[in-house]
Parts: sequence; structure tokens; C-alpha cells
Amino acid sequence: MAVPEGVFRAVAGLQGPGVAPVLRCAPTPAGLSLQLQRPVVFERVLGAPTSYAIPAKPASPGPQIVLHCPALRCHPDTLRLSQLRAVLVADHLARTLRAHGVCVCSVPSVRDPHMATFLQKLRVDWPAASKSTSTETLRTCVLAELNSVSEEETLPPGVLGRVCLKELVEQKHAAGYDPSIDSCLVTEDLLSVLSELQEAVRHWPEGSYPGLDGDPGSGVNGCMVVHVVSCEEAFQQQKLDLLWQKLDDQAPDKQKHLVCGPVKVAGASGTLMTAPEYYKFRYAQVCKASALKHGGDLAQDPAWTETFDVLSVATIKFEMLSTAPQNQLLLADSTISTKGTKSGTFVMYNCARLATLFEGYQRGMEQGLYPTSPPVSSLDFSLLHDEGEWLLLFNSVLPFLDLLSQTVSLASTPGLHVPVRTEMVCKFLVQLSMDFSSYYNRVHILGVSIQQKSVCWECGVHTAKTGKQEDEPASFPFRNLGHTSLVRCLPAYSF
Repeated sequence: MAVPEGVFRAVAGLQGPGVAPVLRCAPTPAGLSLQLQRPVVFERVLGAPTSYAIPAKPASPGPQIVLHCPALRCHPDTLRLSQLRAVLVADHLARTLRAHGVCVCSVPSVRDPHMATFLQKLRVDWPAASKSTSTETLRTCVLAELNSVSEEETLPPGVLGRVCLKELVEQKHAAGYDPSIDSCLVTEDLLSVLSELQEAVRHWPEGSYPGLDGDPGSGVNGCMVVHVVSCEEAFQQQKLDLLWQKLDDQAPDKQKHLVCGPVKVAGASGTLMTAPEYYKFRYAQVCKASALKHGGDLAQDPAWTETFDVLSVATIKFEMLSTAPQNQLLLADSTISTKGTKSGTFVMYNCARLATLFEGYQRGMEQGLYPTSPPVSSLDFSLLHDEGEWLLLFNSVLPFLDLLSQTVSLASTPGLHVPVRTEMVCKFLVQLSMDFSSYYNRVHILGVSIQQKSVCWECGVHTAKTGKQEDEPASFPFRNLGHTSLVRCLPAYSF
């Protein structure tokens, strides 16, 4: 099918921020074939790398989202692996949303000091305990809804009463609520949960976003509540959602549920393993793998403790996030290794390796071994003709923000349940680690020695641009400076 002439001209003439300049546009049987002006793309990206790696902050307050993770109300020793998965997904979602300028309020505030310590170990950023909220208004509403309850009915201890939800479920059946929901047993704990959610919606926390602080009711209109729960908690969470709507006429219209699938450990009775036990299990494996690689019992060396903590957490997070949250997750109990390409250990190992190279190069500049990098505007990017360099830019840097934005399109998702593609970020990082490692193993640009500097000139390009004579002392090769800019920008912002 021929491409319309108007489309052909429009694509060929595309211009603007974030649009790669087109060198050539030609029709083919499959559509349009585009060839980009690679040197110009390199110059634009490396001239302002943060604009391709960090989402731009909106000029005005963005959407407001209350992120609710019920699993954080329990003690860490009772935290199941499926609940740990929900916690890590919620933390990942909160960070991504905030990076896009979304106002996020994380609920509940963690009151158990043991849970707070465990979250700190996992590098999970979640608010600590705050003042308790009053449940008197909700209690009054509950008592008003209990008139239809039979006096002969015997309720379990601690239950205030039973509230019928059947009619509300029938009204909202198309939204995706479980049709088997009939009623909800109301307890003081349940009222406390609802009260905290009410407080989060009606009184946005200070410092969340300029213009929202202390404004009562500012979070009600246009606010969305996202409940991130394990599959075992999903049914009860739907009841709480409906109960909130029944008791509070100001409850948000938009409530979404992100249900994380079950987690099992292959070859073991891992379904009974708690989150702290699993952390210790992976930590021991990291220590063992490091001992085999470096020799000795490094676990007893305080200098390695932080490294082992980071690698253990990275391994766990990658395991929990590398599968779509809605799907069942099967964890391998085999020994972890830095040689595999599918784990957080592999990515963190490569990240640490690159960081060491960058630090060594920085020290070399400070010691005068290498000159400082020149301004990007002075580099000739036509010298970057290695296909691996272009693939790193085209496959890793350019699509990075689009990849992140796919995580935050919650409002446009129809129905009760929302999918979150955490596995896309994990696959991206694994592929970036593999591609960059392969590229660096061929180039080794940060390892150029002082003896090599005088033999790496690129056809007199540096002489032509600087006016230096060939018998002057040679400086760092000009083409390598372009390489260095690329090497330093790509992983630094993508990782």
C-alpha cells in the first residue's frame, strides 16, 4: 500500500524537541524507511543528556494519587513473599510516578519499628508513623447502616456489625468487582484503615506539591486511589473499597486495584517462607558467590557489608519485578551468580564495574593523566561511526522516557484493575548491561594508557580543529574524547 504524499512530506519535515532529524525518507513496500542524521542526534543527546534520562517536571501540579499497600500494616516476620512483592511493586510505582511529577501519598504510615527497619534494609522509601486519625464519624455511619441486621445473628468478637454491600456490587458490576461480595464485617481495625485513607485524600500531606499543602479537600476532586495488594488480600480489599463508598459520600470515584500474583519458590516449601527469611537466604547466596569469586570469607569484612546488602536487595527486587506483577512468580532457589544475564546481581555487578571505571578515569583527569573532556559543541560526532555506539543511543537512551511513561498511564486504564509493566524496566536494564558490556569490551576507551595517546590521532582532525602543529605534544585522541562522552553519558543516566 502506497504511503500518501501528505504523510510522506509530514514525516520527512518533522522538527521539534525530542524529534530526531531525518536525513533521508523513502517509501518501501512495508511503508516508510527513515535514515536519521546520526551525528546530529549524538550531539543533541550528549549536549543535554538529562532531558533524555529524567522526566521533565510539569509546570503545574499533576494528578494526585494515594498509593495504598495494606501489607505494610503487618509485622515483617509474618510478611509473605506475595506481600513482599506487593510492597516492592508499590515502591517502584511511587518512585516512577514522582519522577513524572505526580503527587503521591503513600498509605499506610508504618507504625511498627521492625517493619520500618526491614523497609530501610530493602531500600524502600515509605513514610514512618504519623498521628492516628479519629474513627468517630465512620463509626456513626456504620451504626446507621446496621439497622437491617438481624438481632438473632451472632457476630464474632470485636465485630461492630455487618454492612450489606450486595446492592452496591450490583450497581458497579460492570466495573469489575467480584459479584460474590455480599456483606462486610466491620471492625475497629477496618475503620482505622478507612480513616487513614480518608485523611490522605482530604488533607494532602505537607511538602507533597506546591499549592496543595494544608488545603483541606484539595485531594478529593480528581484524586485516584490505587490499592496494591497480594492476591490473597484482593477480595478483602474490594470489600473495603465498597465499604468506603457506602459510608462516605466523598470517597474518590476513581479507585483502582493492582493485584500481584502468587509467589512460589522452585524445589522448596518456599510458599511458607517469610520475607525476612528470604532476604537472609539471598544474602547468604551473595556472600557465597562473592567468596568464590574473590576468595576468603568477605562476609566478615565490614568494608563488604554494604556491597552485599546492595547486591542482595538488587537480586530480590529484580526477581520480584522482572515478571509482570499480575502473573504468578516462580523464584529459583539455585545459587546466584554474576555470570548470568537475567538477574539483578548481573546488572548491579556491571553497574559497579562501570562506576569503578568512571572513578578511575576521573582520578586520571585530576592527576593529569587525561585532559578534561572538551565542550560537547567542540566534538565532531561524525567520528562516532561504530554501530554499537549508535545502537546504545537508539535502543537505550532515546526510548528510556517512553519506557518509564508506560508505567504511569494509570488514569487512562479502564475498569477496576490496572496493569503495571515492571518487567519492561528490568528487561531494559538487563539488555543495556549486556549491550554496554559488549561495546566496552571492544572499545576499552577508559583504559587508554598514556603511551597510547600519541598514536591514536584521527587523520589530523584534531590538528585541523585546534590549529596545533603535528610536532606539538599529543593530547588525548580527539575521537576518543567523543567516545568518552558517549561512554560516560549512556550508563550514567540510564542506570
